[in-house]
Amino acid sequence: MIRNNENMSQIKIYKSKKWSSFFVAIAVLISCIAMQRQAKRVIFFGDSITQAGVKGNGYINQLKKAVDSTKFQLIGAGIGGNKVYDLYLRLEEDVLNKKPDLVFIYVGINDVWHKLGARTGTDYDKYLKFYQALINKIQAKGSKVVLCTPTVIGEKKEGTNEVDADLNKYAAGVRDLAAKNNLPLCDLRKAFMDYEAANNTEDQEKGVLTTDKVHLNDVGNKLVADTMLPFIK
Repeated sequence: MIRNNENMSQIKIYKSKKWSSFFVAIAVLISCIAMQRQAKRVIFFGDSITQAGVKGNGYINQLKKAVDSTKFQLIGAGIGGNKVYDLYLRLEEDVLNKKPDLVFIYVGINDVWHKLGARTGTDYDKYLKFYQALINKIQAKGSKVVLCTPTVIGEKKEGTNEVDADLNKYAAGVRDLAAKNNLPLCDLRKAFMDYEAANNTEDQEKGVLTTDKVHLNDVGNKLVADTMLPFIK
């Protein structure tokens, strides 16, 4: 009888420990979920430059190293070849459904660049209309927005690249949209122009910040990351 009582006591202790471990595991799970919910979700919405931003030394990967991962969750939503209306068409699925706290809109290179060759670029007025539509829909869902000017199509200085005039016009349009909507402006075009003026001493058309006049090398990605970082808060 005494041995039976001892066995019962051991069973009770075992069950107690088992339930204790179970509750600890549940508490850890709840804590992890709470931390994920507390982290602000930041989406970078753009084209191939943003698509590459989550690879290697891409600008999004560099930003991930610079921010507190318990406070910010950084998500890339870039697709190669996209123009502003492509972003509008996939806005719901790739951005709004993820319920972001903050969205960086970084588009415009293809809208200008694709006017060359196949001539499938985006007219200036249409570019601004679609861009404004993106802003309206993102803000309607309660997310904050940062507007980014397009960077470069060729790195030569003093406006001597083939489509500099057009690219400057589109960048100015983004600046106007930021002022009109009272939104923060991440002026990547200006950051790139300032860097080229100071560092492109041989007036190269590529190789300083880009690999091919458009897509970023490690230095270009770092410049984008450094320019965007102050807006993540």
